[in-house]
Amino acid sequence: MPSNFPLIDVSTQPIELCKLLKIANMVSGGGEAKIVISEGYVLLNNEVEFQKRKKVYHADIIEFNSEIIQVNVVKIGKDELPLTTKKQAEATLTKQNAFKKAKKKKSINNDKAQSVQVTDKARSKRKPISF
Repeated sequence: MPSNFPLIDVSTQPIELCKLLKIANMVSGGGEAKIVISEGYVLLNNEVEFQKRKKVYHADIIEFNSEIIQVNVVKIGKDELPLTTKKQAEATLTKQNAFKKAKKKKSINNDKAQSVQVTDKARSKRKPISF
């Protein structure tokens, strides 16, 4: 079936209809997408769709506000994925190690502090609220 509709490339299949409207910039946000779908303004394959999270697959046609788009699923290979540099990976590991050391040190200090701080004072002199 030949089509002259603009294609919206997505990397996963299926995708929810409300998310697809956001990706295609047909609406300004997710809340607006859910409202226009629930009110029946969106057509999926030339049928009115009321399900906000309706699963949309490859070659499905969506129409809203006199705009028509077609879903195109694109497979992403390893070469196309963003690669982190060696410096970025080392910086991340350094931060993780520093965080683990600080957390371990803090837990040791908390154990000592908890054994020392035992008091029998009343917490507050406020009256309890009753309804």
